[in-house]
Amino acid sequence: MHSISRLITLLLFAVVALTWGTTWMAMKITVESVPPLFATGLRFLCAAPFLLLLARWRKAPLLFPRGQRGFQLAVTLFYFAIPFTLMIFGERYTAASLAAIIFATMPVAVLVASMLFLREKTSRQQVIGLLIALGALCGILWHESQGGESAIIGIIALVVAVVMHAIMYVQCKKRGGSIPVLSWNALPCLGAGILLTLLGAWTESPSLAAITPQAIAGIVWLGAFAGVGGILCYFALQQRARPFQASLVFLVFPVIALALDNLVQGSSISTASLWLLLPLLCGILLTLAGGKRQPSHTTRAVTGLQTER
Repeated sequence: MHSISRLITLLLFAVVALTWGTTWMAMKITVESVPPLFATGLRFLCAAPFLLLLARWRKAPLLFPRGQRGFQLAVTLFYFAIPFTLMIFGERYTAASLAAIIFATMPVAVLVASMLFLREKTSRQQVIGLLIALGALCGILWHESQGGESAIIGIIALVVAVVMHAIMYVQCKKRGGSIPVLSWNALPCLGAGILLTLLGAWTESPSLAAITPQAIAGIVWLGAFAGVGGILCYFALQQRARPFQASLVFLVFPVIALALDNLVQGSSISTASLWLLLPLLCGILLTLAGGKRQPSHTTRAVTGLQTER
């Protein structure tokens, strides 16, 4: 029985890593024929029905408790609508592998936000990991920004999305650890989907005839499979594995994204950036290994649709 349980845990880890590792290529393919706002809105509309059904099945409330509903609107805008649009917008101008690498630094960004907003204490190991990871990331971003102004625009959009997610993470941790996971995701996902689809249809005037079958498949993958499936598998993984073990997925999915980018697009980050990837991952590992054990509903909630991440 123990070996079967370990096998299930390994399978869950592999599914999450593959799911998160492939979302970046799916976004890259989608945004080639679908404008960012409209694409992100359709992605959320694809995921929302499944999340709403799951919430009903689990008897999770759709609305946050009284006094927290203004914050639920903030989650809709600043965790779902804006940063996910920035993600896919940034991928218009950068490689999918670079986007994945930037989002792999989420544990580091969350650590910095926790230090600033929650005054959380950190270990020496975490600080060392943070400095190594940030130094390596700055080197990667500098090398990749040499591609011109468009590359810089894409990088800025992705970095802003990471920062926004990290700030929202610590605010969620501070405000609502007792709110069920599906309550964090279901209604905000639907609200962001409706808002972005309407706004995209109005401002971007997308041509439905120009949307390729590959883009439609990408939207379905991002919404129904990577979004909902990624959430369920990651939650199940967190319940079966220790927090540190589950967090190791942040070291694996950017490598998968890098390999997939080379295979599908024939493109990648520069050789110098590839060398800097090793200290970046080592820094993230030190950051994860040096943290306290903090399994909470909030941790599981805010990792939901992220990189899915």
